[in-house]
Amino acid sequence: MEKRKAKSEKRKAKSEKRKAKSEKLTAHWKPILITFFMLFTVAFSLAQDPQQLVADGNKAYSEGLYTDAVSLYNQVVEAGYEAPELYYNLGNAYFKLNDLPHAILWYERAHRLDPGNENIRFNLNVANNKIADKIDPLPLLFYIRWYQSVVALFPVNTWAAQTILFFILTLACITLYFGSRRLILRKTGFWAGILFLLLTLFTLLFSVSGYQKMTGIHEAIVFDPTITVKSSPDEKSIDLFVLHEGTKVQLIDKIGTWYEVRIANGSVGWLPEEALEEI
Repeated sequence: MEKRKAKSEKRKAKSEKRKAKSEKLTAHWKPILITFFMLFTVAFSLAQDPQQLVADGNKAYSEGLYTDAVSLYNQVVEAGYEAPELYYNLGNAYFKLNDLPHAILWYERAHRLDPGNENIRFNLNVANNKIADKIDPLPLLFYIRWYQSVVALFPVNTWAAQTILFFILTLACITLYFGSRRLILRKTGFWAGILFLLLTLFTLLFSVSGYQKMTGIHEAIVFDPTITVKSSPDEKSIDLFVLHEGTKVQLIDKIGTWYEVRIANGSVGWLPEEALEEI
C-alpha cells in the first residue's frame, strides 16, 4: 500500500515537473509569438494599404472630390510606389483642379514609364494646349522622328523582354543549324537565326535608347506663374525671355541654386531651382 502511494506521489511529482517546464517554455515563447504576429499583421496591412488608397482615390475622383483624390494618390507615391496608371490618375486629378503645372508634371512622368500609351499622350497634349507658352520645337530630320516614334511604341521593359526572347530564339536556331543533319532544317536554322539575330540587335538598340531617354535626359516643369530667364546664374544678369507655368524645359547644367535650361525652340538661359520641379 505504501509502495503504491509512493509511486503515485512520484508520478504526481513528475507530472508537476513537466507542467512547470511547459509553462516555462510557454512564458518564454509567448512574447516572441505575439511580436511575430503583430509584425505580420502590420506588414500585411501595409501591403494592403496602397491598393486600398488607390481604390479610395479612384472613388473620390469618380465622386468629384478631386482634392481628396490627389491626397490619396500622393500617399501612394510617397510610399515609394510608381506606375504609369497611378501617375496618370494623379495628373487627371490635378487637371480637374485646374492645376496645370502639376497635371503636366505627372502626365510627363507617366509618359516616361509608358511612352506608347495613347491616353497619356492625349491628356498631356490637352494640358499643354492650355498653358500660355506656345513654343515651336526645332524641326527634326524625318529618320530621327521615325526612330523616336518607334522607340516610343513600347516601354523599356517591353523592349528588353523582346530582346531576351529573340536572343533565345537565335540560340535555338544556332542549335538547329549545328545539330541537324537534314539540309532543309540546317537552311531553316541558318536564315531564321540571321533574322532573329537582327531582331535581337534592333530591340536591344531600342531598349537602350528608351532607357537613356528615361534616365539620361533631365527635364523639368516651370511652376512659377511668370518668370524671366536670365543670361547667367545671377538675379542681376540680363533678361532673355519670359516663361510661364506648365512649360517644360531641359536641364543642361547646375551652378549653386541655378539651372541652365533649354526650351523646345533651342533657346538657352538660367532659372532658379525653386521655380522648377524635375520630371
